[in-house]
Amino acid sequence: MATSLHSVNHALFKSASTSSLSPSPVFRLNSTTAGFNFKPLISSSSAIITRAAVSSSESGESHNRETFHGLCFVLKDNIDTDQIIPAEYGTLIPSIPEDREKLGSFALNGLPKLYSERFVVPGEMKSKYSVIIGGDNFGCGSSREHAPVCLGAAGAKAVVAESYARIFFRNCVATGEIFPLESEVRICDECKTGDVVTVEHKEDGSSLLINHTTRKEYKLKPLGDAGPVIDAGGIFAYARKAGMIPASSSG
Repeated sequence: MATSLHSVNHALFKSASTSSLSPSPVFRLNSTTAGFNFKPLISSSSAIITRAAVSSSESGESHNRETFHGLCFVLKDNIDTDQIIPAEYGTLIPSIPEDREKLGSFALNGLPKLYSERFVVPGEMKSKYSVIIGGDNFGCGSSREHAPVCLGAAGAKAVVAESYARIFFRNCVATGEIFPLESEVRICDECKTGDVVTVEHKEDGSSLLINHTTRKEYKLKPLGDAGPVIDAGGIFAYARKAGMIPASSSG
């Protein structure tokens, strides 16, 4: 039987509560942000595979987290999951490659008509926009995991928003599909769709959004303990690295 997200979450909770670390469920809400408190559950001797590369004990090489560069797609407040991926596409199964590709083609297909630019051009499967910039309460609405999955499937690497609905943030981390970065100021009012931007990750865990079109820079809030889970490719990959569920067979 396939391991469920719930069982992995339960295993991580149990490990945290019995380890030498202070008890910490993986998805414990912070009191002041939309983020979550992810206590590192992987020993210092274990290497976490990141989206960019790895810190390998075998090669001795160290690599920084990936930097994203490309065009941005700008949205405003209260972008809900029905706008991100309409409910009619909820029957598509992300683990099936063909369905995942279709999900990507429908990303942000439910936006109201005030957004004249399409995130994915009709007839295309991928978006030309690699960074999504949003306002307040991004990802509100239902709890469907298809929302971050469709954005990742369309080719988006990060969302930079003023704040997030908690369940959307949680699903971004759990699936490892996309980085949900939080801005310190209202960037969506200062950027336009089509601006060329870079999301740069710093060694201290902070991030920076650079708008090359306007020549402005914006400091982003650190992902904290959620970062390593997304780096690993989601909660299943993270749990495998921690030895909480069996590693995938190599063949």
